[in-house]
Amino acid sequence: MTERGSVAWPPAPIRTERLVLREPEARDRAQFIELFSSPEVGAFIGGPRPRDGCERALPETPERRPGRFVIELDGAMIGTIELSRRDAERRSHVRPDAGEAELGYLFLPEFWGCGYAAEACAAALRWFADALPGEPVVLCTQTANERSMRLAAKLGFTEVQRFQEWGAEQ
Repeated sequence: MTERGSVAWPPAPIRTERLVLREPEARDRAQFIELFSSPEVGAFIGGPRPRDGCERALPETPERRPGRFVIELDGAMIGTIELSRRDAERRSHVRPDAGEAELGYLFLPEFWGCGYAAEACAAALRWFADALPGEPVVLCTQTANERSMRLAAKLGFTEVQRFQEWGAEQ
């Protein structure tokens, strides 16, 4: 995420009213496996990954990379947010040369509908705006994912285009 500017990583943990956004740690591994293998979570992102494959593939300390935050509630991971650069091959870029950041998020299903996604995404977007002022951010979701469409609107995103990708309208 540093092509258009240098961002110190990891930043200090970001605290909101109820949450902490921080880099992944070894203690988060079990929640990452739950997240990636959950049928509910996978419903709009190509399906869940097989649990045994996640257990074999996921390192003891989940990958740390610029723009990836674990979302913590009361000391436990409940989801993840990532701001990562889009390349020109992806259809959802808004600049001719692409390069804008994409906001992505996943939450364990038992934490859906509590406002945590809006709170965490707003905090991550504020961090990004402070770290890289003026840089655009895109959010792509399946149009069938009504919760994600509502969250995008609540966060202030406007629809730029619709397209088919991964067998569904985005």
